[in-house]
Amino acid sequence: MIGGRYQLTSRLGHGGMGTVWKAHDQIVGRDVAVKEPRIPDHLPERDRQTVYQRMQREARAAARIDHPAVVTVHDVVVEDGRPWIVMELVRGRSLGDVLAEGTLDPREAARIGVEVLGALSAAHEVGVLHRDVKPDNVLLGRNDRVVLTDFGIAQVEGEQGLTETGAFVGSPEFIAPERVLGQRPGPESDLWSLGVVLYAAVEGMSPYRRSHHPATLQAVLSAEPQMPARGSGALGMLIMQLLRKEPSARPTAAEARQTLESVARPAPAPPTLLAPQPGGGASATGGGASSSRFPAWLRTNRKAQVGLGGGVLAAAVALILVVADPFGGGSADDAPDGWKTVNAQERVRAELAAPKDYALSENDDEIKLLDPGKVFSVTLRRDPVTDEDDKPTALQEANAHLASYKEDYYKYSWADKSVSGTVRETKYHGERAAEMTATYTTNDSTNPVSLRRREFHYMNDNDVQWQLVVEMPAKGKPRDEGERLFNDMVKHLTIKDL
Repeated sequence: MIGGRYQLTSRLGHGGMGTVWKAHDQIVGRDVAVKEPRIPDHLPERDRQTVYQRMQREARAAARIDHPAVVTVHDVVVEDGRPWIVMELVRGRSLGDVLAEGTLDPREAARIGVEVLGALSAAHEVGVLHRDVKPDNVLLGRNDRVVLTDFGIAQVEGEQGLTETGAFVGSPEFIAPERVLGQRPGPESDLWSLGVVLYAAVEGMSPYRRSHHPATLQAVLSAEPQMPARGSGALGMLIMQLLRKEPSARPTAAEARQTLESVARPAPAPPTLLAPQPGGGASATGGGASSSRFPAWLRTNRKAQVGLGGGVLAAAVALILVVADPFGGGSADDAPDGWKTVNAQERVRAELAAPKDYALSENDDEIKLLDPGKVFSVTLRRDPVTDEDDKPTALQEANAHLASYKEDYYKYSWADKSVSGTVRETKYHGERAAEMTATYTTNDSTNPVSLRRREFHYMNDNDVQWQLVVEMPAKGKPRDEGERLFNDMVKHLTIKDL
């Protein structure tokens, strides 16, 4: 009997700092979980007191946080000089136990991630850093409840640190690199740990796990994990962003939440995509809705890729099949639902359509559009050819652009790897036009990014060229969405000087 009211009935588990018991509260008649301090006999008295203080801090830290995904602390009982924490009993298993049997579906991993992120955000709002986010500390209860537990090494704002002599607290494979380096952690450190948890959820283990602790810590500092194979697309991209070495480069909690929610609760599938047909127009089996109505994670995740914007290239990994006239018959006025008409006649003698939330900027003979998440950028420019001896076709112009990118990529500070790409001739309203796709990888040693650039070229009889450029990430779902964006924008481009 603990505290004169909590009758221990069975042991639920144990860890480095304590044993958790199932107990029955004799006064209110409910089952609870009770955490007993677990202290080795050889530990000096000073370190014993540190453990006791840490457990009391754990109770205070958890009690500060009001969130359904944080375990509720009912009481702290001092028995024989030792503090016992009385908590709600969460009936279920830990995420660590579940992952010991296999990986999770990305949607389920994202659902759990949303709840853990909510718990962390609530903790950060009241000045508490968890510092030990790992699968064993995530409980999966009944009715899909997710609970973050074990604030045993939490850092509470305004309280002095507690560390045993020579100790390194936390689980090495889930510790953020700035903590390994002894730097002051912030909320970004907990988000790093969440990224490792999500990686482990879809891949089965942390990407930094090694055979011993020093090697694991070195991996945390220097290893660059591969994109999780079972969690590609939006979730995989978010995981890789959370695992950036520099804390300021990681997504915010709000950005991470939007991505996780879009994966956990995806929007209803859009109607069947419109398929370009020879001679213009499109065949549709699902009505006139657009395939480029982007999910929220693409519109709002401002760190989905590094370096997107003016003057960068993007990667080409597939050839575009050209039909007789894939871009004939469309106009800005019949743009997809959720799009707006951009009147750019003053700048470029053209109209085009774009998603309503894209921001517009204008320069001489050029306009730019940027999505709120800074994942995609669009440029439309008008360029009269003034050299009387050089009257190129659209195909020649596209080839010249690609050749310039390949030969002079160093001028743009793009990458230390050569650019590759393809050029194909196509038709626009019955006239000759061209498409170009180009590929490169940034030279950022800590976060190299594969990017993709899609260009459409049209030259009229008066030797005036129009160039529409869409820049996008090169892989996964963002690339697919970028391709749809490019095709729809060209389809609904109206050049006034055909």
